[in-house]
Amino acid sequence: MLEARKRLVKACLIWSAVATAVAVPFIAATLSPLLAWREPVYIVACLAGAVGLGLMLFQPLLIGGALPGFSPYKARGVHRWIGALLVAAVVVHVAGLWITSPPDVIDALLFRSPTPFAAWGVIAMWAIFAVAIMVALRQRLGLRPRAWRIAHTLLAAVIVIGTAVHSVLIEGTMETVSKVALCALVVAATLKVIVDKRVWQSRARRAEQRQTD
Repeated sequence: MLEARKRLVKACLIWSAVATAVAVPFIAATLSPLLAWREPVYIVACLAGAVGLGLMLFQPLLIGGALPGFSPYKARGVHRWIGALLVAAVVVHVAGLWITSPPDVIDALLFRSPTPFAAWGVIAMWAIFAVAIMVALRQRLGLRPRAWRIAHTLLAAVIVIGTAVHSVLIEGTMETVSKVALCALVVAATLKVIVDKRVWQSRARRAEQRQTD
């Protein structure tokens, strides 16, 4: 009974911490004075970016088994659904910015934007699309499990780093402190999963390593 209560308290604390880390930056973005008198399309585009950043925190936590209430099988399923939502958030973010200012988006896509944060965002965007294509064509590509893990992990690292740098450099609707804290959590959680999962090792080698740990 005592152990069950401890597990419940721990689960509540973990979920509360994750919810706070994601909700605070988003709420701060909705209250940003930079959104005042802006067109609805621009507001939706900006908030979609904030949503996308928040969704990224769940991905490594799910794969790393850090979120209570999810079996490994269920966690992978939710991971895929959140990945789809992340793609949708990116599409809404970019499409909204395109509608409000096509020249700026074109400059960013062609890597000729004078703002350094634009290039990082575009790199992260293409990496997200690459993962989505890999998932959709996984059977046709015929990748072995190890090759899939390595490719997926490398792209995930590009996504996380590119998004974090993009978010930190841009002085936009998101509040600075909560935004930086969320980016740091996403990067830290992703690095921990990469190290813990040892994706670069074969399955036999990982099993052997776990036995000696």
